Amino acid sequence: MKQAEVWLEKLFGGDVMTVLWVHVSLVVLAVLVFNFVMRRVLARLGRLANETDTLLELSLVAAARQPLSVLAWVVGISFAGQMVQEQTKIALLAFIPPARTVGVIACLGWFLLRFITQAKEVFVRRRTARGEESDRTTVEAVAQLLRIAVLIATFLGGLQSLGFSVEGVLAFGGIGGIAIGFAAKDLLANFFGSLMIYFDRPFAVGDWIRSPDKQIEGTVEDIGWRLTRIRTFDKRPLYVPNSVFTTITVENPSRMSNRRISETIGVRYDDIGEIAGIVEDIRAMLLAHPEIDPAQTLIVNFLQFNEFSLDIMIYTFTRTTIWDKYHEVKQDVLLKIAAIIERHGAQIAYPTRISLSAPLHPPTPPTSPAPREAARGA
Repeated sequence: MKQAEVWLEKLFGGDVMTVLWVHVSLVVLAVLVFNFVMRRVLARLGRLANETDTLLELSLVAAARQPLSVLAWVVGISFAGQMVQEQTKIALLAFIPPARTVGVIACLGWFLLRFITQAKEVFVRRRTARGEESDRTTVEAVAQLLRIAVLIATFLGGLQSLGFSVEGVLAFGGIGGIAIGFAAKDLLANFFGSLMIYFDRPFAVGDWIRSPDKQIEGTVEDIGWRLTRIRTFDKRPLYVPNSVFTTITVENPSRMSNRRISETIGVRYDDIGEIAGIVEDIRAMLLAHPEIDPAQTLIVNFLQFNEFSLDIMIYTFTRTTIWDKYHEVKQDVLLKIAAIIERHGAQIAYPTRISLSAPLHPPTPPTSPAPREAARGA
């Protein structure tokens, strides 16, 4: 390096500033060449990683592109600035070495954050492509915890490189944490509420949930550290603090094993002789139906004498839990029940009234004829 400087000084006749600018230009050129070569190498490695479909290689290559490029500029510009500082003795430029260290630590932290994000996305995408289920909530929770650890380590490393005592910072954090805890109790409650969701897993992203305690119902779109975003059925976003889920009952219909069909069908009183046959045919139809689960409770019985109908109770479960398909199955079952009732010559009952008309006053009985008229007739 010294020999190169001597050679450049001779070349430019001892002009120190010219030599300095040549040095800076060479550093910038070296950074440009490095970035050009690095992009080509990473592009080649990316194609190889796609061919091998390896989680680690895909994540590393995708995460390294931008941080490595910025790292080259940080190191190159810092060395160029250090050369300027050595030649010009500008006191302000004395911060360059610790700033370079902070920049390197920041680029390393950035790379690790990108690597965590890329690994999470690649992991979920590969399992989805293979048709395997992946617990997105657990994956996101692990990724969030790793991000927090990286951020804390990067922050402490940056402070240490700037000359601050990490032990003092940690001690201050222990004392200040009590005051912060009182000031941010709601924030901490939401944070621990999110941990409860991640560990207990009462619901996950994509689940349909509802609460009988609160007006909460919809599909979970995102579970953050403070809020859970739920998309209601009218397509409005609902933002619920995570602390709420520690105090309410949450129902998760998405995890039901079957959907229930519970209906009461009324038949006319005139068709009481056909009730037994109708009940047996309906039960046989449900047992043979491909979308009805015979392993679950199946009840078909004459229920009661109602005001205007003979009620038959139908209680069964479908195999599917998909909302629209469930209604298709239910429609098919109800139409087949109607056909069974019609086949027996019966009819479905509906409210009726019988009106009996009668005179308002009873007829006056005929009177007997007068005695004179009776004698005349005789």
